[in-house]
This record gives sequence, C-alpha cells and structure tokens, in this order.
Amino acid sequence: MGVSALHSLRAAYLRWSSGLSTLPLSIFVTLIGVTIAAWAVTLYQAISMDVPMGMAMRGGVAAEGIAGMAMDGMSGADWSLEGLAVFVALWTVMMVAMMLPAATPMILIFASAQARRDRFVAIPTWVFIAGYFVIWAAAGLLVYLVVQSAIELAGRFVAFDRAIWAPLALGATLVIAGLYQFTPLKRICLRHCRSPLAFVAQHWREGRTGALKMGMHHGLYCLGCCWALFSVLVAAGTMSIAWMLLLSLIVFAEKLFPQAARTSTAIGLAFIALGLVIASGVIEVPWHF
Repeated sequence: MGVSALHSLRAAYLRWSSGLSTLPLSIFVTLIGVTIAAWAVTLYQAISMDVPMGMAMRGGVAAEGIAGMAMDGMSGADWSLEGLAVFVALWTVMMVAMMLPAATPMILIFASAQARRDRFVAIPTWVFIAGYFVIWAAAGLLVYLVVQSAIELAGRFVAFDRAIWAPLALGATLVIAGLYQFTPLKRICLRHCRSPLAFVAQHWREGRTGALKMGMHHGLYCLGCCWALFSVLVAAGTMSIAWMLLLSLIVFAEKLFPQAARTSTAIGLAFIALGLVIASGVIEVPWHF
C-alpha cells in the first residue's frame, strides 16, 4: 500500500472516529440490547433441548436429536411450513447472537457515514442491519433443507453402526471447513469483512432501499466468510452451547484481531487436525453440551 493510500485511509479513519461521537446513544444501547436478547433466547432454547441437533454426539449420532427438535419447536421430522418458519426464525436469532458483535464495527461505520449525510441515522442504520437479517434467514432456509434431508438419509442408515459413520461425517465436515480457510473465496470475503471503511466508500447507496441493499451485500460477504464454520455447528450440534461460543469467538477473532491471515491459517489447521482425529475414532465428539 502506497504512502498516499495510507494517508487517505488514516484520514478516513479519523473522520469516522470523530463521527462516532455524533451518533445517537440509542444506537449503541440498542445494539447491545439486541445482542443480549438474542443470546438469551438462544441459550434458553439450547438449555431446554434434551439433545442438541447435529450429526454427532457422544457415543454415536444424534439422529434422534434432529428428529427430537420437533418436540422442542425447532424442526419437525416431516417437511412443513410451520417447521420451516420456526427453524428459520430461531436460526436467525442464533445468527444475530453469534454474528452481530463481529458486524458491529461495520454497522457503526455505516451509521457514522449516514450521520454526515443526514441527521436521521437510526432508521437507515436498522434498515442496513435488516439486510444482514435477510441473508441470515436465507441461510437458515438452506440449513433447514439440509437438516430435513439428513433426517431422511439417517433413516436409510439405521442398519449401519452409527458410532462408525457419525464420526466420519463430522470429521469430514471439519476437514472441509478447515480447507475452506485457505481458499481464495474465503480470503476475498474476509478482506471485505475486515475493511468496512473501504466497503462504505465503494458501495455506498442513498436512501433506505440503498441501506438494505448495502446490508445484504455485506451480509453475503459475512456468509461467504463464515458458512463453512457454521456447517461445523450444524454437524456437531446446532444447539450446543460450547460450539456456539467457540465459533462466535472464532468469527470475532477472524474479523477483528490483527494478523488475519495467521489467525485464519491457524483455525484452518486446527479444524483439519480435529476432523482427522474425530474421523479416525481416536476421540469422541468434544464439547457436546
């Protein structure tokens, strides 16, 4: 990066920093409140479930856990619009809990840029955030389709030893997620997630419709950055508190910690190693609670 580019970036950062002081306190308070509320709902749902939803659990597979989500209100064993609606709603709440903290710098930068153009900041900012919700809900729809297909597939493998194929399925998911950390698509999406100032400068759109489109656009980068990590959550246990907390920390570290390349590489290598160990049967599925 050239000297002039560094000066431009520094000037933009200073303008953004000064703009934060002009933002309504309600934006900060509401962001914190929504995050806390989302975690409260997610943790309550996780604690109230008898078995976390996922492909693997201690000693075997939680095919019963997947079907059991019908009793806990997450997903039915049969295809239904009601099951779809409930699942997508709770999935979106879980994504808000896990992803909103890492998205907060981008949200505040958008709000700061909006404040320099218009004194009405709160509504466009929440329209921008709604763009993330749309993408996370769409991802929940895809996960629902995968889960229901997994239920049907699990029924065909009843005759096989679940203690054998479940670790293989989870191990393969972990290895794939680890390998994805090294792909060009991952690097591109992570770069956009870590460069909110550049995103606002390059993709700014006026009006509430523009704010929604910007939120969806950046939400797609977030999804492209994190989808493989959340495939591990689906495999290991969607309502596993330990996995949710671990993956939330990973997402936060990748997007906000310095040395993103090293962090992403370390995560990739750790996932590959863990996947191989689980697939080989050396250890049982860890942290399934």
